[in-house]
Amino acid sequence: MRRERHGVKVFCGIDWSERHHDVAVVDETGTLVARARIGDNADGFARLLELLGAAGDSPEALVSVALETPRGLLVAALRATGRPVYAINPMAAARYRDRHSVARAKSGHADAVMLANILRTDAPAHRTLPVDSEAAQAVGVLARAQQDAVWHRTRIANELRSLLREYYPAFLSLFAGKPSGVADPVARAVLAVAPTPAVASRCSRPRFTVALRRAGRQRGIAGSVETIRGSVETIRAGLRAPALHQPAAVEETFGRQALALLGILDADCRAADDLADATRTAFAAHPDHQVITSFPGLGDLLGARVLAEIGDDRTRFPEARNLKAYAGSSPVTRASGRSRTVVHRRVKNQRLAATGHLWAFGALTSSAGARAHYDRRRGGGDRHNAASRHLFNRPLGTLHHCLTTGQIYDETRAFPPGPPARIAAG
Repeated sequence: MRRERHGVKVFCGIDWSERHHDVAVVDETGTLVARARIGDNADGFARLLELLGAAGDSPEALVSVALETPRGLLVAALRATGRPVYAINPMAAARYRDRHSVARAKSGHADAVMLANILRTDAPAHRTLPVDSEAAQAVGVLARAQQDAVWHRTRIANELRSLLREYYPAFLSLFAGKPSGVADPVARAVLAVAPTPAVASRCSRPRFTVALRRAGRQRGIAGSVETIRGSVETIRAGLRAPALHQPAAVEETFGRQALALLGILDADCRAADDLADATRTAFAAHPDHQVITSFPGLGDLLGARVLAEIGDDRTRFPEARNLKAYAGSSPVTRASGRSRTVVHRRVKNQRLAATGHLWAFGALTSSAGARAHYDRRRGGGDRHNAASRHLFNRPLGTLHHCLTTGQIYDETRAFPPGPPARIAAG
């Protein structure tokens, strides 16, 4: 990890910020060798390379660099040089900072020196950034963006639902059976033309018909309440059902607020759908696509999210247990004296953990072995979340093996027939 030239080992720390970066280089004794403040641009990066070169950097002995972020143009440029780059967790960096200042003084230069000293003293305790391929990095950008869009869409939909409860309960009752609730295309189209009960009472059949066609409905638009669910007549009857009302002026203002939230929700839905299509296309072109999607419960979107978080650098997780700890699916044992407890991990990759929960849920209906394993955990006393976490943990180890060896998922090997395995705590 440490590089040497003429018998001198040096380490670089960079305190990153939006406008500039503080750079510090220390030698193996902790003595400050060089310091600088560089701009967040090409000239600043060129100056950084000059500073590292003067401190002993060379193609044969590249200086290691520590920062508190794994992303950004500076990190991408440093990784392109081939040097070891360490992304130090900000919480861990804060603990190191307390070792150097009891007064909790903080500055960009002091943080850069601290990061360089972390490499000098504790480099083996930290990991370099993985060397993922460009294809994997591209999938990662799209998959995370799509996941963020889905989370934001859900948040806005919940805000809109909470608002509609204040003045428009008939609308919520009408679309209560929709899996996506108020985010459903038909629900959004109807709300756009009938944002309040008063407007809904005056809304004509042709206007509702146009709204349903705009939402993508081709059939079942016309018909009676008794014969066709979701028809124009069903919607009109549901919105005109007897209900409590706000005062007219208050109801109108609620309707304006609902339309404002609806505009944000429409944009979020379009963004999530567009990013989903782009994610599927990018993931399908990756070499790991066939292996990952061979697992039950992993389609293109969830599979892309898995690849985004674990990458395709096979040296990143030497063993399956390393990947399980990173995903938070394996338990943590805390032992002290006669006390020993086994609990689930709270420090983990939250994106991968959220994806694992959906993966386990999807596997329940597509894998008999996964269903049996889940039922066995539930029968042993686990609650749903604990059983799902254990169900995620098992195929995750199989995924590590398949990606390492290039094999496709085999149900008989993942869940071999025989006596049930012993149920562990955690």
